[in-house]
Amino acid sequence: MENQVLSIRGMTCAACAQRIEKTVRKLSGISQANVNLASEKLFVEYDSEVLKLSAIKESVAKIGYQVVEKSDNPKVTIPIGGMTCAACAQRIEKVIKKLDGVEDVSVNFATEKATVTYQPQQVRLSTMKEAIEKIGYKVQEINKADAADEDRVRKQKEITTLWTKFIVSAVFSLPLLYIAMAPMIKIIRFPFPSGLDPMNYPLIYALAELLLVIPVICVGYKFYTVGFKALWNRSPNMDSLIAIGTTAAVMYSLYNTIQIAEGNFLAVESLYYETAGVIITLILLGKSLEAVSKGRTSEAIKKLMGLAPKTAIILQGDIEKEIPIDEVEIGDIIVVKPGAKIPVDGMVTDGHTAIDESMLTGESMPVDKKAGDSVYAASLNTTGTLQFKAEKIGSDTALAQIIKLVEDAQGSKAPIAQMADIVSGYFVPVVCLIALFAGIAWYFGTGGDIKFALTIFISVLVIACPCALGLATPTAIMVGTGKGAENGILIKGGEALETAHKINTIVFDKTGTITEGKPTVTDVLTAKEGDADDLLRLTASAEKSSEHPLGQAIVAGAQAKGLELYKVDNFNSITGRGIEAMINGKMILAGNRKLMEERSISLSELEAASDRLASEGKTPMYVVVDKNLAGIVAVADVVKASSKAAIESIHKLGIEVAMITGDNQKTAAAIARQVGIDKVLAEVLPQDKSNEVKKLQGTGRKVAMVGDGINDAPALAQADIGIAIGSGTDVAMESADIVLMRSDLMDVPTAIDLSKRTIRNIKQNLFWAFGYNVIGIPIAAGILHLLFNGPLLNPIFAAAAMSLSSVSVLTNALRLKRFKATRQEGTGASS
Repeated sequence: MENQVLSIRGMTCAACAQRIEKTVRKLSGISQANVNLASEKLFVEYDSEVLKLSAIKESVAKIGYQVVEKSDNPKVTIPIGGMTCAACAQRIEKVIKKLDGVEDVSVNFATEKATVTYQPQQVRLSTMKEAIEKIGYKVQEINKADAADEDRVRKQKEITTLWTKFIVSAVFSLPLLYIAMAPMIKIIRFPFPSGLDPMNYPLIYALAELLLVIPVICVGYKFYTVGFKALWNRSPNMDSLIAIGTTAAVMYSLYNTIQIAEGNFLAVESLYYETAGVIITLILLGKSLEAVSKGRTSEAIKKLMGLAPKTAIILQGDIEKEIPIDEVEIGDIIVVKPGAKIPVDGMVTDGHTAIDESMLTGESMPVDKKAGDSVYAASLNTTGTLQFKAEKIGSDTALAQIIKLVEDAQGSKAPIAQMADIVSGYFVPVVCLIALFAGIAWYFGTGGDIKFALTIFISVLVIACPCALGLATPTAIMVGTGKGAENGILIKGGEALETAHKINTIVFDKTGTITEGKPTVTDVLTAKEGDADDLLRLTASAEKSSEHPLGQAIVAGAQAKGLELYKVDNFNSITGRGIEAMINGKMILAGNRKLMEERSISLSELEAASDRLASEGKTPMYVVVDKNLAGIVAVADVVKASSKAAIESIHKLGIEVAMITGDNQKTAAAIARQVGIDKVLAEVLPQDKSNEVKKLQGTGRKVAMVGDGINDAPALAQADIGIAIGSGTDVAMESADIVLMRSDLMDVPTAIDLSKRTIRNIKQNLFWAFGYNVIGIPIAAGILHLLFNGPLLNPIFAAAAMSLSSVSVLTNALRLKRFKATRQEGTGASS
């Protein structure tokens, strides 16, 4: 299966998004297809052996939308000096085309620029530059086109175009509205040109209105080209509603203008030119405001994209050379000076500094880095000069992975959106039928009053707003996931975001999650009259081959005391219990109570001491030499500073907290008391963690699992929501639905709170979007006039309300940008 993100141009409402989804899903080989109206992107998962990407693009283009494939390969503009004619441009094109990795090249003689699309892993910009200069031309400073910048420029251009259209439309529609309304208002005598008096010069009056409405229709031509095309293809959208409504108003007005020309001067009272003009103007205003708001919903991802530096300084021998970021290759030694950003991911080879990684983790305190430590692209070097080896470049860097994850999340759909999707699919055709039915019913109900029926028909068409329905969910998800990324919380999709707000039980793994995961030796107790150092040395020698954190802590404890370890002849790890080893001909057994019971070892001599250590939150490791109890080595794992405050914050959200660990009951209970855990699941083997989660789910609980290790992966996958600590393993992060980039448990309540607020925002958006249409359409259809002899809804006010509905939904979604992360002092998140 292959995943692709395609940018779609030409969508105007939820009906468009629904149509594209339906069309693509019908193709053989498609596994998933989601359209995000707010970001204008199509996310597809398909079988590349069954279906070609070109077929997907063709199917979308066939129904009238433009497809722009997201390319991983950059495009670069190379300014070239020295060209004298078109032959020079042709020659340069041929030379660049011959280079391996160049996909496309176009040299413009007039602008003196070459535009090249290339594969950075196959060809460097410096190679292109050398090739051009080798044939006698001079290359000026190269500017690589940045995808984020290109998108920003395109969006800004779109906003500027819409505002320009609105201004032009307003310039003509305002005098049109004045001419239409001023003679009708008798209470106030507005100044009015006598030559346009509708009673004395009806034809001049009608023609003046016609001349003013034509430029407005021309400016809003897309409503007609797109709307009628969609109608012709039997998939009407919002543009279709506007096109039908305004065309009906203009055609009826043209008919009455002809009537006036033929001598029927009373027809001057049935002109609707101003209705069409003002409707188009108000819709353009709404679209302009909508475009501005939509741009703000994706600000978080634009910020992430703009973080990476454009150049890097690499070492070539002893010479420092500044090159474009795309020319950096794995293995290059990169120099980063104070105040500069890290260009790619890598490992420090020389130097010592503090690096601000807040852009990745949300953690404001700089992190000390020395030789052997990892550094990440776009983080900021604050103090010393650093040299590091490039290990991950381009789309493999942590920043690029985060951007992709956030993009995927923003393109996903929450289950709550399904109802809106179903309604959107039928919405426009149903509205068209309601408008037609209401218009015909009122025509016959009023004894053939076409003017009255037309008012109803147009009002119903223009008040209906499929945009608000289409934007309700994706905008909130975009802002919510973007806000999470800003705080170091990566939510992998709309489904995870929605499920998280239903969580009522959170299970924490103990080691490395609630605790630091760096245990240390606290006590060494010997049986009878043994020597403590000898016992520690023997135990450490046996544990030397163990990968368990407790074993490693014992080895570190012996090394700290300068004890020389024995050679181990035979070693065996007993999962979830301990280890056994042969040292100097003696069989050494080190492990927990369960192991001792299985091997029938009596613990009575040190029973009381073991219980005391366990009650203090320490883990007693029993040591047996040739089947005789030799003593206890106690190890303790320090509780993280944020654990207690995080659990208090979780309790405030009304969520039960459990802890799962392989430790014995007493040790686990002691840790639980320290941090305020409600439920303890102790002595659980790694492979049984997922079963414990399943048992909790079996009692009707919605369970989140928080862990950081490989052995947590099955439990993370089993839980309704898996939350991985970012300092954990790649396997744990892959299995999780939410990834916390910091090792700070305060981010757990922040993630849950963000989910609750985002879902609340989506529900508010859907309520207003549905409520607006449910109330607005019957009023436009004349229900108040029918039941209470109330007023009719003027089509102009219907258009204004329609425009404001989308803007209100977007504005509500943008309130999420005020979300504040839960902090350790216990202050709740605020929105």
